[in-house]
Amino acid sequence: MILEGLVLINKTKDVTSRHVINNLNHIFNMKRIGHTGTLDPLATGVLVVCFGKYTKLVDLITSLDKEYIASVKLGIKTDTGDITGNIISKKEYSHITKEDIINVLNSFIGKSKQTVPSYSAVRIDGMKLYEYARENIKIDLPVRDITINSIELLTFSLDTFTFKVNVSKGTYIRSLIEDIASKLNTVGTMNNLIRTKQGKFNIEDSFTIEDIKNNNFNLLTVKDIFDYPIIDMNEELYFSIKNGKQIKNIFNIKSKVIFTYENTAIAIYESFNDLLKIDIML
Repeated sequence: MILEGLVLINKTKDVTSRHVINNLNHIFNMKRIGHTGTLDPLATGVLVVCFGKYTKLVDLITSLDKEYIASVKLGIKTDTGDITGNIISKKEYSHITKEDIINVLNSFIGKSKQTVPSYSAVRIDGMKLYEYARENIKIDLPVRDITINSIELLTFSLDTFTFKVNVSKGTYIRSLIEDIASKLNTVGTMNNLIRTKQGKFNIEDSFTIEDIKNNNFNLLTVKDIFDYPIIDMNEELYFSIKNGKQIKNIFNIKSKVIFTYENTAIAIYESFNDLLKIDIML
């Protein structure tokens, strides 16, 4: 079966995002499949997967904001930033109150800088950071600009708490948790993580690999993904669009538009002054 579109996968724990793609390669006997934002093996939840020509949308969808529910264990810090790692330090935490946590969480709302964790797939000089970490090679970790759109404490008891957070692309929740713990004058590590949303895609609408094997899933097309106007073209305009030509913005498009031909999405164009220019050819 050859698919063209998006499928929302609900990734299970203890498998990599790459393993999910390998499973899908096998199920559908096709190689042109890509995901739009790695989830750690510990993490579960929404993994947006692109099939066929929709892999051209990977970068665009990866850039969408993401929502998580994270669980924190206080008093310990690990080398990986999560509970699966080796404990590298311990610190007292018993004095922390619910109000302390709420105040610290709120202090992270907005733009800030974050250090990428050493156990991550970011490449430096051709090697992934986790490869350096496994070889005990010291390297300056990159720093990124991130945005925390919202953050909310959900539960708090003894040495653990959970919070919900909406973040920009490139935000590492493991690093955020370590920064939160530091502001609480202790250490902490990620105990669990669920990605509940990416852009407009919700965990409630996602499917497990077992669902996929049983042919129980929804295939989303470009019309389901974006809230752009849709224009079905005549044959003359189709050949212009298919060749990637700029066209006059006679449709009064303010941002972007999806052009279709015979009800098949062909391209996304973007307005530029009085012209429409190609954004993505499907």
